[in-house]
Amino acid sequence: MAVLLHRLGRSAYRHRKLVLGIWLVVLAALITCVSVFGAKLDDRFTVPGTESQRALDTLGKTLPEASGAGAQIVFTAPEGHRVTERSYRAVIAGVESAVAKAPQVSAVMGPSDSGAVSADRTTAIVQVQYSVQRAEVRASSLDAIEQAAEAAEQSGLKTFVGGSVFGSNGVHIGPSEIIGVVIALLVLVITFGSLLAAGMSLLPALLGVAVGLSGLLALAPAVSISSTAVTLALMLGLAVGLDYVLFILSRHRQQLTRGTDPQESMALANGTAGSAVVFAGSTVIIALAALGVIGIPFLTTMGLSAAGAVLIAVLAAITLLPAIAGFAGARLTPKPGSKAAQRAADPDASTGRATLGVRWVKTAVAKPWLTVLAVVGILTVVALPVTDLRLALPDNASAPVSSTERKAYDVVGDKFGPGFNGPLLVLTETDDESGAQAAAQAAKKLGDLKGVKAVLPPQPTRDPARTVIQVIPETGPDSARTDRLVRDIRTAAPGIRETTGASVAVTGTTAVNIDVSNRLSDSLLPFMAIVVGLSLILLTMVFRSLVIPLKAAVGFLLSVAASLGTVVALFQWGWLADVFGLAHTGPVVSFLPIILIGVLFGLAMDYEVFLVSGMREEWVHTGRARRSVTEGARHSVRVVTAAALIMFTVFAGFFPLDDALIKPIAFALAVGVAIDAFAVRMTLVPAVLALAGRHAWWLPAWLGRVLPDLDVEGTSLQKAPEAEPKEPERVC
Repeated sequence: MAVLLHRLGRSAYRHRKLVLGIWLVVLAALITCVSVFGAKLDDRFTVPGTESQRALDTLGKTLPEASGAGAQIVFTAPEGHRVTERSYRAVIAGVESAVAKAPQVSAVMGPSDSGAVSADRTTAIVQVQYSVQRAEVRASSLDAIEQAAEAAEQSGLKTFVGGSVFGSNGVHIGPSEIIGVVIALLVLVITFGSLLAAGMSLLPALLGVAVGLSGLLALAPAVSISSTAVTLALMLGLAVGLDYVLFILSRHRQQLTRGTDPQESMALANGTAGSAVVFAGSTVIIALAALGVIGIPFLTTMGLSAAGAVLIAVLAAITLLPAIAGFAGARLTPKPGSKAAQRAADPDASTGRATLGVRWVKTAVAKPWLTVLAVVGILTVVALPVTDLRLALPDNASAPVSSTERKAYDVVGDKFGPGFNGPLLVLTETDDESGAQAAAQAAKKLGDLKGVKAVLPPQPTRDPARTVIQVIPETGPDSARTDRLVRDIRTAAPGIRETTGASVAVTGTTAVNIDVSNRLSDSLLPFMAIVVGLSLILLTMVFRSLVIPLKAAVGFLLSVAASLGTVVALFQWGWLADVFGLAHTGPVVSFLPIILIGVLFGLAMDYEVFLVSGMREEWVHTGRARRSVTEGARHSVRVVTAAALIMFTVFAGFFPLDDALIKPIAFALAVGVAIDAFAVRMTLVPAVLALAGRHAWWLPAWLGRVLPDLDVEGTSLQKAPEAEPKEPERVC
């Protein structure tokens, strides 16, 4: 692999205009596709094979308006008045009539139809149903609903629009993300000591992100892609793109300082650091693509979208970076006498004062037992909240406080009870046409279950054998008691069929979300086992050792557990929620742990490879165990520190977004990167290797013969002949 990447880097350097042109042409073609065919995103959550999804699919055929998206218009009377007054009833009726004429609306139920009037008669709800899903609802229809609600306010009523059809959509790029990129650029400037080198790191990363995102959006007309998948791809593509370019370019500049020809230096950097980049990127891609084995379409799409963004970032680092470096030529060489030149010329830092990173590693190694106990103890304490982890999908309770859908949600929960925000739909089916009678009996049985606040009269469908019963829980959609009620209904289903002749199946948005969360919760441990097993195999092949993979796997588990612990403490328990500006706390986003495991696994492998490879190289040369740890860290600790800071700032830049899905993911990834890089890789790893001594590098001879040699460090380049002649350096 190293030899192949060496040739690729040299070829890209020589044919820089062609390589850059290809990237720009591809980007232009993808942008054209997006502008011509559009990029409609789909934020539906489906779980094939579950009871709720099967029932929802059946409703889509027999009663489409019950399976489609829904909207609410909430009316609140002025103080001292009631919505049941004649004048207000007329206004609400006018709104019903206007909304019924809106595009795509299939049914409208006013307070008189559904009984949706609060006990104190101050609040009423108009329910609007669509026969299509949220992604298919046109903006003109939503505008018509909002305009009708605004018109009602002229009579003195307060109105709020909400429901599943309203919410956040699309990719958001705001000041916080831009600030994150600016901070990352500052880190690059400090690391390289050169604005030119920092800018060259940013250019391939941004171009790679642009190609990745435009390619993803170009697929949207043919494949269901969610806005969360696009934002996650953006976040990961930018973060790993900057890191991968940093690793290769820093090696290139070191070699330039030592007098290596610019073209050969770029080829060598591509073969050595580029090999590690390909390996690290491959681990991220494999872990993200493995999300598809869970069997949830939207999660599969998220994993593949993010994996595609990482793949583009890797390709940009090993092809586009050498091409752009060709335009700069020898100008990337650190200025003689500068700190950057001194670090490159004397990587072992045998003279002068050691850097902060090296001093940190020496401190960790000085008393290794104390370091190990301290790190493991602290991370274990931080991870304790994870024992109370609860998973759920966010709803309008997680929307920004200022949004109309959040206000509608709060008013409904206050006036009607939290369960009204997440009603359950129960589909009843009989073998004959006695569906209505059997459904009425089933409704009585459902009303007797614990946790049910109300059961609305059965609603017939186009099939006489099928009806729909709306069950209002006592608790909200994300409550554990609502989850228990869904289980209780399913447990009671056989008995209901025996006594009424009707089979029942729970569905609706709340039930589907519960099934998604349960499926993800059940998949969490098997997925983690796959990822940890993969890390053991890969690291054993890379470092030809047994201790290093075991240590890396344990460190990875500590990082994941500690990251999830902070997420539970902040987003579920509400610790420091006011400090971080969280408007709502509750269960953790159900797919966050799996996303965190997949992404953090790849990033942890990045830092492990770049740190430990230098230590292994030192061990091979000197045979001194403890010295190899401290001296080997000199080669990479500064670059890994910069890479971790870049990752942290990029992920943290997405935290301020008012998106209930992205905010906790961004927080978890930012904290996870910080913990894994600084607490685990740069503190725990050196201490464990110092304790293990020469045993850290031991591998049974028979296993060494079986395992393939990945040559991530590029040692084969020392033997590879230079068959191709060099051409004179050209600077464009």
